[in-house]
Amino acid sequence: MKKVIINADDFGYSENNNIAIKKGFEKGIITSTSLLANMTGFEHAIKEIVPQIENIDIGFHFNIMEGKSLSDCNLLCNTEGFFQNSYQKLIIKSKEKIFLNQLEKEFRTQIEKVMAHCKISHIDSHVHTHAIPDIFNLLLKLANEYKIGYIRTQKELPYIVPNKVLSLKFPVNIIKNLLLNTYTYINEKELINYEIKTNDYFIGVLYTGYMDEKSIINGLKQIKKENSVTEVIFHPYYANSIPKEKQHNYEEFLITQNPHLKKEIENMGFVLSDYSA
Repeated sequence: MKKVIINADDFGYSENNNIAIKKGFEKGIITSTSLLANMTGFEHAIKEIVPQIENIDIGFHFNIMEGKSLSDCNLLCNTEGFFQNSYQKLIIKSKEKIFLNQLEKEFRTQIEKVMAHCKISHIDSHVHTHAIPDIFNLLLKLANEYKIGYIRTQKELPYIVPNKVLSLKFPVNIIKNLLLNTYTYINEKELINYEIKTNDYFIGVLYTGYMDEKSIINGLKQIKKENSVTEVIFHPYYANSIPKEKQHNYEEFLITQNPHLKKEIENMGFVLSDYSA
């Protein structure tokens, strides 16, 4: 049986993201979500949204890229406490023990804040920072300690969606895809040392910024392995008036509301699932 998890990242980012995720779970194809501990929408997510969608599978979305830290970690932040490192800087700094110590402190503060309110089924991260091997190893150790059974990896098979490959974003996304596939190859070997599982395949990097029905269907067509788990990620956003910079997130929200897409996925032999299942 081929299972597919439709995960909405950025739960807790803002009220608009939260509402989009709620709608996508209630009447759409979203099966799970990942919660940010340090963004402005956290309280709204916990107090207003989670009680209305109690059956949704919730993961922890570790964030060291945006917003304020929840602990004292000067190597991650500026003098005002806002995260400031680029992905490239995180790769370099992840080799430093003192940096990893601060990272662990921040991780513990964030995840314990989330776990105080809800059960956590899986771990992933904002902008895939946990894929960096040294950070991944740290999070594996902590996932094992906090008894969380799943962590995301990003093995995305190459595929083409006509017209989209002409976008200026596509070459950048290819580089991201190659990097994350390389990291996945390294990280999967570390999983052997822990009783922690991961998804077999992933969809959502190659077409970041312009995910649509074709991106999902064409990606799923590459999955031939039976008894596999594929995770597809969205970053949905909903509002009565959509800012220009959020237009692609609103379009991702609309995808989650498409009943024909769910039927297409099922007709391809996939079963919608989540990490708890």
